[in-house]
Amino acid sequence: MGDFQQERAATKARIRRRGIYLLPNLFTTASLFAGFYSIVQAMNQRFKEQDAAARDVIAELLVVSDTDTSARIDIELLSSEERSITSVVLAQWLRDKFFAQHCAMFHQRPFIWHIWDGLKDGFSVLVNYHKLDRKNLETLIYSYLGDWITRQRQEVASGIDGAQDRLAAAEQLKKRLELIQEGEAPYDIFVRWKPLEKQPVGWDPDINDGVRLNIRPFLSVPDVGKKGAGVLREKPRIHWEKDRGKDVQSAPWYPLFKGDRINDHHLTLDEKNTARGGTRSGTGREQP
Repeated sequence: MGDFQQERAATKARIRRRGIYLLPNLFTTASLFAGFYSIVQAMNQRFKEQDAAARDVIAELLVVSDTDTSARIDIELLSSEERSITSVVLAQWLRDKFFAQHCAMFHQRPFIWHIWDGLKDGFSVLVNYHKLDRKNLETLIYSYLGDWITRQRQEVASGIDGAQDRLAAAEQLKKRLELIQEGEAPYDIFVRWKPLEKQPVGWDPDINDGVRLNIRPFLSVPDVGKKGAGVLREKPRIHWEKDRGKDVQSAPWYPLFKGDRINDHHLTLDEKNTARGGTRSGTGREQP
């Protein structure tokens, strides 16, 4: 009997040791999967706001994907109370921790952006920046966020607690996203290696210009939460100060910056439109 108890205690200890190592790796796996899942959803022009699929799919992944016996024991420990408890934990992680961990994992150049309105029970969406073009930003603002605003107005009319605060936060988020969509300074994208006539007008990012430059409008609009984070859940450690080295004399902004590689610069829509020969503000279309 003593040998059996000793063997049982040793088995439990091995499981505990494995669990300490496994749990962070499960969340790393979940982080990678959340990114992949968001990409798939964004490719289909679907966002996280209207369903809980992301957390539920990740919860299912944690339960069924690992074939290692002791790992499955640890997963069962996570979900032994009820699967819904795991789903709640994952939902909290997606809401509060995922974006910061994603930024750290990708060296402060995130490609999944967590946009929110500043309320934990408010509007929140994970978007794939690689697919967030002008059309998809418009869809986000006027379809997904628009539907949320409509629902909050209905809940305000029904006297549901918290609906007025959610409505106000969502309407403020809509105004901030419209500032990004329009792209007037200082909510514009400036690319120092492009001449004035090639600068993006409104939200029209070139993926090849990189996350650092394209994410700036989302961090520049008035904060909904953390200082300097704009409409994002966290503030990536990104700066737009002068880069090292000197530009060649043929660089488009050499005369203005005297060869310094300046990124902290803004251009008005009028300046861009004039350089393009008279296009409509924020649309890139010709004036009538």
